[in-house]
Amino acid sequence: MKRTNLGLSLLSVIILSSCSSNPPGRYDQHEDSAPTRLPIQSELRNAVPVHEPLSPQGNRDYTVMGNHYQVMDTAEGYTEEGYASWYGNKFHGHLTSNGEYYDMYSMTAAHKRLPLPTYVEVTNLRNERSVIVRVNDRGPFHSQRIIDLSFAAAYKLGMLDKGTAPVRVKAITLNTPMPKGNSTIQVNQHVYHIQLAASSNRNRLSQLKHDLPTELKKIATTEQTNGLHKLMLGPVPEDESYRLLEQMRTSGYPGAFRVKTMQNELDTPDVTRQK
Repeated sequence: MKRTNLGLSLLSVIILSSCSSNPPGRYDQHEDSAPTRLPIQSELRNAVPVHEPLSPQGNRDYTVMGNHYQVMDTAEGYTEEGYASWYGNKFHGHLTSNGEYYDMYSMTAAHKRLPLPTYVEVTNLRNERSVIVRVNDRGPFHSQRIIDLSFAAAYKLGMLDKGTAPVRVKAITLNTPMPKGNSTIQVNQHVYHIQLAASSNRNRLSQLKHDLPTELKKIATTEQTNGLHKLMLGPVPEDESYRLLEQMRTSGYPGAFRVKTMQNELDTPDVTRQK
């Protein structure tokens, strides 16, 4: 489907909640919904599997709506086929089951029983597209679904229009060969930027940058990509990016969002960074 048609269809997509265990009234939205923008290219890169200890929370057996779930001791050898769904705006910025913040533009997922975190390869059996995601949440609490994907992951798999898709989920551990094209397990080198504004008018962004507090000017940069100028803050570590994003959204930039980048990709040929 063409990008323009997909963009229009996103406005009408309403999806089912994956986090059925969350108490009523916790979220601003009663129903989940799709965001108003599509992921950018840097948000579509696969999660990179790395050595991680089990999260201090989210790994105990639990009960939701009368159903008891036993968390697996290990993801080693796990593979399963079933249906995937995805979740978006309603949960964006809220805590996941392992205590992180859900970012619908990161390559993450929710699963009922896998240890947190676990890296898995998800393949859409309708079109054979694949994505690697990091499982950091619980759900979907629906008998016909085995995994709940972030908005970005669902977009990469080409399953946004239908909302669900038949998938194969395969755990990636250090003893599991990486999928083709990812032959080595790398050190996670992600950093984050906060995009405040974008405009074809460079002078406007220069003025916005000039008006920033002194401490933010030190990490403010402008980019030019295909003729569009962007005002960015960063790079900052993941934990700091959440705090900075909330600060900017309440300081006159309600549309600010995070951009995840590999450390060695900060200065790509088609991007001009200016202090």
